[in-house]
Amino acid sequence: MSDLVFIAFDNEKQAEEVRDKVLEMQREYLIEVDDAVVVVRDQNGRVKLNQLMHPAAGGALAGAFWGMLIGWLFLMPVAGAAVGAAGGALVDVGINDQDMKRQANEALKPGTAGLFLLIRKMTTDKVLEDLKGVGGTVIRTSFDHAKEDALKTALAAHVPVPAPATPEVQPAPVASAG
Repeated sequence: MSDLVFIAFDNEKQAEEVRDKVLEMQREYLIEVDDAVVVVRDQNGRVKLNQLMHPAAGGALAGAFWGMLIGWLFLMPVAGAAVGAAGGALVDVGINDQDMKRQANEALKPGTAGLFLLIRKMTTDKVLEDLKGVGGTVIRTSFDHAKEDALKTALAAHVPVPAPATPEVQPAPVASAG
């Protein structure tokens, strides 16, 4: 079963950076993401979805394949592929677009952005370590309370920046009167 996570950010750039970080962790096999969508609420209040892939394209491709396969059974592969592609294009995969828009409209202020993640599985401790200090506010998750609290803590954690090296100043020796 997949978990849904919705995190709000101050701007689109920050949401995109966190999505890129999550996708990098996916390449390292630390997390499996079914969908990762950045939503932006513009200054006029309109909500725009920045999806990784167009959902209808994947459905159309799968539909064309299955339609052609079934079409071979009835000796009409081209017709089967066309019907399958048309049907597949109507299928939305991943997170429901209308639900995302509704949630973003309710939770985001104009000029801000959010990140929806549909997570199949993850190595929680390593993922949270990599997300430490990236910022953002958890709006909604389907995690249990402990995992949700750990995510909130990781996002808000302050990552110390190493201070520049400064030479140590030694106090001048005090001359004794004597």
